[in-house]
Amino acid sequence: MNASQSMVFSLVAVGILVCLPLIGVTAGMTSLFGVIIPYVAVAVFFVGIVARVVRWARSPVPFRIPTTCGQQKSFAWIKADNLDNPSDTKGVVLRMILEVLLFRSLFRNTRLEFYDGPKIRYASAKWLWLGAIVFHYSFLVVFLRHLRFFTEPVTPLVTLLESVDGFLEVGLPRLYISGLALLAGVTYLFLRRVTIPQLKYISLPSDYFPLFLIFAIAATGLLMRYIFKVDIVGVKELTFGLATFHPVVPEGIGVLFYIHLFLVSVLFAYFPFSKLVHMAGVFLSPTRNLPNNSRMVRHINPWNYPVKVHTYEEYEDEFREKMIEAGLPVEKKE
Repeated sequence: MNASQSMVFSLVAVGILVCLPLIGVTAGMTSLFGVIIPYVAVAVFFVGIVARVVRWARSPVPFRIPTTCGQQKSFAWIKADNLDNPSDTKGVVLRMILEVLLFRSLFRNTRLEFYDGPKIRYASAKWLWLGAIVFHYSFLVVFLRHLRFFTEPVTPLVTLLESVDGFLEVGLPRLYISGLALLAGVTYLFLRRVTIPQLKYISLPSDYFPLFLIFAIAATGLLMRYIFKVDIVGVKELTFGLATFHPVVPEGIGVLFYIHLFLVSVLFAYFPFSKLVHMAGVFLSPTRNLPNNSRMVRHINPWNYPVKVHTYEEYEDEFREKMIEAGLPVEKKE
């Protein structure tokens, strides 16, 4: 499947997912799309995440393989890079914090370019870092803002976050920056994937599908907020009932909400089996979470179990006559 086919396949898949609740809710299956599917999706999400984390945690790491970009700690008169090449737990924790919160390795990333000559040069990849920051943090803010639908009373943190997110005081209802930033971030990631030939060539349906899915989630959310109004009281009643395990399905919420909720449920269920699970995997990456202390601590490979070896002396005793006939040197003539 080439890049264009992968893109079309993913787009059609998301289109089918949009049509399913549209048809189902019209047919009266509101309980299925409003209660059963969300519960199943959340269960699959948590079970899948735990299963993958446990499997990663049980995988042996016999060697120290941290990613290093600076001077290792050695002699006292040589300055070590404690952040890029940490030799202790404190340095690893600091590096992980910068990696998780600021995507430090992506900020330092470069891309290879060819220009007339032909010559090769390394160019900055800061736009990718900026797009990733905008996408991830806007997604986080949108997720936290939605906690108002699952708690009563609304926590002060969510209220403060909404105030900061809508500080421009534009429109009624108030425009939230995070919603537009999420659309902009996912759009940039998609355009980058289809405009860079090398990246487009290696793209698979698993690369396009989550982008289209998140775009559809953000788009339906913005449509509900600013264009096609839904019954917010009914939405709060349904979501709060889900959170308290006393689900109810009020009448007249609107099919657009069920489409939005179904797409979110699909994202939750798809998450543990996709590349999106790097959110949890980054903490278990041996290239990031290991100190480079091989010069200070002897690490024994747990896979070094006793094995039967065939020594050269045994080999020569077995093939001496054939080696002599072939003119090969031997240590013993007999």
